[in-house]
Amino acid sequence: MKNNGKNQAKAMPCGSLSSWLKKMHNDKYTIIILAISFVVFVVAILWIHSEDIFHGENEIFNPYGDEIVEFEKAKVVEIQNADISIDEVADYAYVGSQDLTVIIKSGQYKGESMTAYNYFGAYYGVPVEVGDGVTLTIKTHADGTTYASVYEVNRIPILTVFLLLFFLVVLIVGRMTGLRSMVGLILTFVCLFVILIPLLLKGAPTILTTFITCAYIALVSFTILGGIHRKTISAFMGTVSGMLLAMVFAMIVQRIAKIDGLRLEDSEPLIQLKYAGSVIKIRGLLVAGIIISALGAIMDVAMSISSSLEEVHAANPFLTRDKLFKAGMNIGRDLVGTMTNTLILAFLGSEFTLMIFLYARELTFYHMFSTAFISLETISGISASIGMVLAIPLTAFVSSALISRSKPRK
Repeated sequence: MKNNGKNQAKAMPCGSLSSWLKKMHNDKYTIIILAISFVVFVVAILWIHSEDIFHGENEIFNPYGDEIVEFEKAKVVEIQNADISIDEVADYAYVGSQDLTVIIKSGQYKGESMTAYNYFGAYYGVPVEVGDGVTLTIKTHADGTTYASVYEVNRIPILTVFLLLFFLVVLIVGRMTGLRSMVGLILTFVCLFVILIPLLLKGAPTILTTFITCAYIALVSFTILGGIHRKTISAFMGTVSGMLLAMVFAMIVQRIAKIDGLRLEDSEPLIQLKYAGSVIKIRGLLVAGIIISALGAIMDVAMSISSSLEEVHAANPFLTRDKLFKAGMNIGRDLVGTMTNTLILAFLGSEFTLMIFLYARELTFYHMFSTAFISLETISGISASIGMVLAIPLTAFVSSALISRSKPRK
């Protein structure tokens, strides 16, 4: 008994040391991946914005010709004149204009008082009141004269409040996992707006650039959430595979259905930018949008499958690879129905007003879904759903293969 006690005393530190070394081994690779990702992130930003940083030149193009156009913050201090009426046909929308006195809060005119004009109707703009914050479009003509108009009401304060509320709810419910997910969300936002969009405006290949950016987001997000672990490796590989399949399917259907990014509802302003000198490639935007839209759902499904298989393995370490794969497929089938509905309804919901308009014209469902815009949303939803569904067996296969490689202790 005495000797057994000594053996146990010796064994416990060894076991603890082994666990600690294993954890540090995983942490080491996590730190390496995050460090490399950070370097890539910084290099990409410096390269994309190099002209603006080092030369102070416009990094893309100037769509305004000889005019200098600036968007600045301002506060309404006086309403000089107002011509406001109500359009009863357009659901009692306000129609008219206002002449305002505003104080500029940013830019070269900061602190100055200026007259600004606010135009609004059923499709654009809203009346403002004294004390409201607004964003101005200030045009400086070649002869030095300026013209200011209200671009939009400043909604940043209310959006900030709701964003903080969202963060608070996620942190309270998710705790450290919620905090890591918020870091991943911020990373996604920055990658899309600071890296992807500027690259596309510089003429980078639309589909390839979007795919690489989304794969980078998935890699860093999974690493932040769970470190370098077979669970996150499986989820990452399943996500990339699902995105790739969604992209390929969308490209094939786009060609067969004779629909491309030029038929997108919001492509007209981009075509105008092309006439103004932009080098953005519009035709790939349909597939790029599908990749971005599918990313979140595919990541969710892939992580759910890999995490569930880890729990199954922990409960029964002696399950074979085939049985683990079968368990992953059973879990995945429960996810298919709700996640597919989510994607399809999200895409069609974005075109709900258009569907009402087409339905009001007494188009049959056959002709309604043959229109370019409805077809676009249908193709987008189905392509993203196919990528998500096929990510289930891919993730289950990779996860079961990685788990089965570790031999359980008897």
